[in-house]
Amino acid sequence: LRELWAAALFADAIASSRDLFGSGGEEAAYRALEGQGGSVFQLPRTFGDYELQEELGRGGMGVVYRAHQTSLDRTVALKMILRGQFATADDQARFKAEAEAAARLDHPHIVPVYEVGEYQGHNYFSMKYVAGETLSGRLAEGPLPAREAARLLATVARAIDAAHVHGVLHRDLKPSNILIDRQGEPHVTDFGLAKRVAAGEQLTRTGAILGTPTYMAPEQAAGSRGKMGPTTDVYSLGTILYQMLTGRPPFQAATPLDTVMLVLEQDPLPPRMLNPKADRELELIAMRCLQKPPELRYQSAAALAGDLELYLAGEPISARSGRFSAIVGRWFRETHHVSVLENWGLLWIWHSIALLVLCLVTNWLHFRRHEWPVFEQPWPYLLLWGGGLAIWAPIFWALRRRAGPVTFVERQVAHVWGGSVIASVSLFAVEMILILPVLTLSPVLGLINGMVFTAKASILSGEFYFHATALFVTAIAMALLQAAGIDLGLTLFGVVSALCFMVPGVKYYRRSIATQRDAADE
Repeated sequence: LRELWAAALFADAIASSRDLFGSGGEEAAYRALEGQGGSVFQLPRTFGDYELQEELGRGGMGVVYRAHQTSLDRTVALKMILRGQFATADDQARFKAEAEAAARLDHPHIVPVYEVGEYQGHNYFSMKYVAGETLSGRLAEGPLPAREAARLLATVARAIDAAHVHGVLHRDLKPSNILIDRQGEPHVTDFGLAKRVAAGEQLTRTGAILGTPTYMAPEQAAGSRGKMGPTTDVYSLGTILYQMLTGRPPFQAATPLDTVMLVLEQDPLPPRMLNPKADRELELIAMRCLQKPPELRYQSAAALAGDLELYLAGEPISARSGRFSAIVGRWFRETHHVSVLENWGLLWIWHSIALLVLCLVTNWLHFRRHEWPVFEQPWPYLLLWGGGLAIWAPIFWALRRRAGPVTFVERQVAHVWGGSVIASVSLFAVEMILILPVLTLSPVLGLINGMVFTAKASILSGEFYFHATALFVTAIAMALLQAAGIDLGLTLFGVVSALCFMVPGVKYYRRSIATQRDAADE
C-alpha cells in the first residue's frame, strides 16, 4: 500500500479527468491537471460581479481569492473549484455541500457565506473576508501561551457546538482552517468535508478516508469501521490544543498512511514530555479529547468549551475528575484496538470447540488409564497436546491471514496466545522430568490462560478481566477436585476456557456481520 500510494493518487487524478479527452482533447486534460499547481487565473481579473485581487490559499479541491464585490463595494473571500469547468460531478457535489453547510450556520465565529453561484462554468461562493492570519501561521512560531490557547480554543469549540446543534459535523478541523482576525478572535472556515448528520447525508464512499490524517479521529481514519459524531470534531479540537501546547500535532509520520496507522494504534505522548512548560490543566483537557474510544472524550464541543472556560476562571476542571466509578468504568471499557476482534470472532468459536474436545478426550483417557497403563505416563498426553496444538495453531493462523492483513496488535495477542500454548504443553514435559503422576500440574492450565486473558483485557477490552478471573478461580477449583480425588478437573477447565472463547467469539462474529451489512447498505 505504501509503494502504491503515489500511483493511486495519480491514477485517481487521471480517472477524474477521463471525460476531458472526448471534449477538449488531451491538451485540455493536462491543462486542467496543471491548474492544481498554478494559478487558475491571471490576477487581477474580473469575475462577474467580483474583481479577483489576490490568491489567499488553496486545498485539494478549491482555491480562495481576496476579491472586491463591485455591486456592494465590499471586500470578500471568494472560493471556487480548482478545476473549474472540468470539475467532476463528485467535486461539484462536495463543493455545493460545503456552501450549503456553511450557509445554514449563523454564528459570529463561523465565517458566513454571502452568495453561491456559477460564472462561465466555474462554481463559486463568496464569504466574509477575515483580515489577519491562520492559526497555523501563528503556531509556526511555536507553542502559544496557556491562557491564549485556552481562550482561542474555547471560542472555536463554542462555534463548532453551534454547528453540531444544526446537525453539521466539520470533519476537517485543523489550524489552517481557523482564521484569526486583527482583534485576535478566531473564525472557523472550510466546511468542505462537512456532514449533515441530521439528514444522514454522506458524499463519501464506504471505507473512504477523508480529512487530514494528522488531525482526524481514529473512527474517521478507520473509514467504514467507525461511526462519526460530535466527538469526532472534539478529537480534532484536542489535536489543535495539543499543538498549541507543544508546537506540533500529536501524530506525525513520513507518509499519510503511516500517520493514519499512528492515529489508529498509538497513544499520544503527554504534552509536557515534549514541552515541560506546558500547562498541566490544559494537558489533561487535551488528553481527554484525544482518547481513542469516543465515549471517553468530552461528549460535546460545549463540554470541552465549558472546561476551558473553567480553566480560564481558575476553577476546577472536569478532566481532573477522579471518581471511582469513572476509573472502574475505564477499566472495563473496550479499547480502540477491539475492532480487530471482528477478524477473530469465527476463529474463536472454532477454537473453543477444539479446546473443549481436547480436554474431554484427555480426561477420558485419564479415566481409562487403569485399563490402558500407557496412559499413566505423561508422554502420551504430551504427544496428544503437542501434536494437536501443533496442527491446529498453523491452521488457525492461516485462516486468520486469509481474512485480511494482520495488524501489529493482533501479532501481540497472537504471541501471548502462542506462549500460553507452549507453556501448557510443557507442563507434561515437566511432569515427566519430575516423575509426577500424570495431570498433577493440570490446575496450572487455569493460571496460564488466566494470565492470557489478563493481557487481552489490557490490550483489547476490559471485559476479559471477568474471563481471567473465571480461569483463576477454575485453577483453584481444579486443585480442590484433585485433592479430593475427583478426576474432573480437566473437564471443568475445558468447559470454562471454551466459554471464555465462545462467548466473545459469538459477540464479535455478529458484530463483523453487522459491520459488513452496514457497509453494504451504504
